[in-house]
Amino acid sequence: MRRVTFDLDVLRSFVTGMELGSFAKAADRLGRSTSAVSAQLKKLEDQAATPIFRKSGRGLALTEAGETMLAYSRRLLDLNDEAVSAIHDVELEGWVRLGLQEDFGEAVLPEVLGRFARAHPKVKIEARIARSHELADRIVSGNLDIALAWHCGATLPYSEHVADVQMRWIGPAKLIETRLRDGEALPLVALEAPCLLRTVATETLDRAGLPWRMAFSSPSLGGIWAAVAAGLGLTIRTDIGLPASVKAMAPEIAGLPTLPEMALFLHRKEAEPEPVAARLGAILKQAALEALPEKASALRNVA
Repeated sequence: MRRVTFDLDVLRSFVTGMELGSFAKAADRLGRSTSAVSAQLKKLEDQAATPIFRKSGRGLALTEAGETMLAYSRRLLDLNDEAVSAIHDVELEGWVRLGLQEDFGEAVLPEVLGRFARAHPKVKIEARIARSHELADRIVSGNLDIALAWHCGATLPYSEHVADVQMRWIGPAKLIETRLRDGEALPLVALEAPCLLRTVATETLDRAGLPWRMAFSSPSLGGIWAAVAAGLGLTIRTDIGLPASVKAMAPEIAGLPTLPEMALFLHRKEAEPEPVAARLGAILKQAALEALPEKASALRNVA
């Protein structure tokens, strides 16, 4: 196999276009002409020696090779940016307040803290794991600098849409009979109210005309996993951070309605955050994208 060295500028145009949903927007963001970005993408496909894009309606979608290229491009750019930051901002000091929705605590937080601490050992991080409503309130009140949270209905002024992620019915990993008898209420397991996903589950079942009952509630996600694993009922989450004791279920198998997607946002306290918050926000977004299911981690169509 011939040795290939990918151009980081080309990869940055590729990743930016996918994240913005448009290579014309990427050209504007990066200060390049649209034709220059198009030439970069042609160069990338030539170097990869395989199609990265395929036609999808009026736009383009990624091939399987393109999905792989996008994942590696993000990793290469992130490592490059981390190296630049470590070299030039090694004396960055201060503290930053970070908020995470509970699903991302174990799946994302260790990676974020490790990468940030290696580059900026003098910065203190204060992390808070909470529900989306609380995180949004704390951003608005100025008690958090950045937060990664599901969209809870509130429109925050300095928020960036990260991805739309499919909600899934979650049941026990071990084989337990889940099909209900006619007319029997579906047992639900959920976080204590108010809970965004609890509301999504009950409203989805109501619209489908399916009876349900709240079989178990808990203030913690750990309690939810224990109850589902024990067969007390079903819950809804995403594929992110599922413990081995539970698994996502195909809705058609259990006769359940299809669930909607949930929008994931990166909230910022300010339009132009302090350097420490901006850097941590960039690492947080990248780590979140890497933790997402494949189909949610990239925009499907770009113009």
